[in-house]
Amino acid sequence: MKVLLVGGGGREHALAWKISQSALLTQLFIAPGNAGTSSFGTNIDITETDLEGLLHFVESQDVDLTIVGPEAPLAAGIVDRFSDNNRDIFGPKAGPARLESSKSFAKSLMRKWHIPTANSTLFHDHKQAATHLKQLTTYPTVIKADGLASGKGVYICRDEKEAYKAIKDLMVTRIFGDAGKLILIEEFLVGPEVSVFTFTDGTNISPIIAACDHKRIGEGDTGLNTGGMGAFSPPSFWSPSLENEITTEILKPIVRAMQTDVTPFIGTIFAGLMITAEGPKVVEFNCRLGDPETQVIIPLLQTDLLNVFKSCVHGNLGPKDVIWDDKASVSVVMASGGYPAKYNTGYEISGLHKIKDPVNIFHAGTRTNESGSVVTNGGRVLSVCATGSSIYETSDIVYQNIDKIDFKDKYVRRDIASR
Repeated sequence: MKVLLVGGGGREHALAWKISQSALLTQLFIAPGNAGTSSFGTNIDITETDLEGLLHFVESQDVDLTIVGPEAPLAAGIVDRFSDNNRDIFGPKAGPARLESSKSFAKSLMRKWHIPTANSTLFHDHKQAATHLKQLTTYPTVIKADGLASGKGVYICRDEKEAYKAIKDLMVTRIFGDAGKLILIEEFLVGPEVSVFTFTDGTNISPIIAACDHKRIGEGDTGLNTGGMGAFSPPSFWSPSLENEITTEILKPIVRAMQTDVTPFIGTIFAGLMITAEGPKVVEFNCRLGDPETQVIIPLLQTDLLNVFKSCVHGNLGPKDVIWDDKASVSVVMASGGYPAKYNTGYEISGLHKIKDPVNIFHAGTRTNESGSVVTNGGRVLSVCATGSSIYETSDIVYQNIDKIDFKDKYVRRDIASR
């Protein structure tokens, strides 16, 4: 099969690495890719949101299957556009992708189908939202942009002052653009947080896998939210009974809801959950694999990933198509100093040649410069990943290898997976 993988981050490098191992693959293209993905396929200079450019490339190269990594092209309707032109593509159409691109849509669907989630109120006007704050009797509270904000449009507000600032940032200053036209003020849930993933062909779902990520820039989960500074799997609290509860009470119902009320959801469902005293509750749904969670779960997949995508698209996902290893997996992000605020790029990365199997390095914000050197090209630069018999052993392996890699102003959290 000729395959096009859309995206250029660490998630896509991990996917390219796994897809390249498939017996079904004949040629892999990545658009736009990064310095790491070029080791497994051919990078194509087309941005992930250039839907017409991507479609033209697929038609000109007679690509058999397109796989979408990031959320933006899904929300923009890439699957609809490709399907209208009889091109196989893995991912949900724009309608079901609203599960991620509109939090109010997701909340409405969850309420109708009795899927456990935090209580929330939707606001169209910043003055009405500010007035609502006066009615709150407890803090913290959570304020969210309704639309896509690259994982950063969520504020956990400890008091009324912080809540007012969040409303101003989102609805008045519009720091995330139109994503903040609508906001939700939501109940603060207490408990460990977990990311849960399943593949679906619109009817059937695969066995699930769980991972935990660290969103904050600072050690001890402090400071600004980021796209994710590292992840690990499995969580210490994961159990067969919890897995069954999440599958039966959350994932199967949301697939049925899509089938009945919208259109069948084909792709990856990523449920961000809080394990509360009352049981698991949905914080948010995403319509694609996560980053940095992909970098820890994909090395645990024992079956052919390309066959999984193909089976979902063709509507025949089977119970043995997805088998997960029970090993521990850890991924730690190496970032540019200053991220997630202002940072500089273009710094040469040294030591990459020192990293050997079974440790994986997945590139995110990298590029190859004119002299052929790999240099920094983003806030999150690399993910250093490994699997092992325990979280603690695996974490040690990752950090030992991180110390072999260097670039100017590098920043690494030293407590990933410690919780």
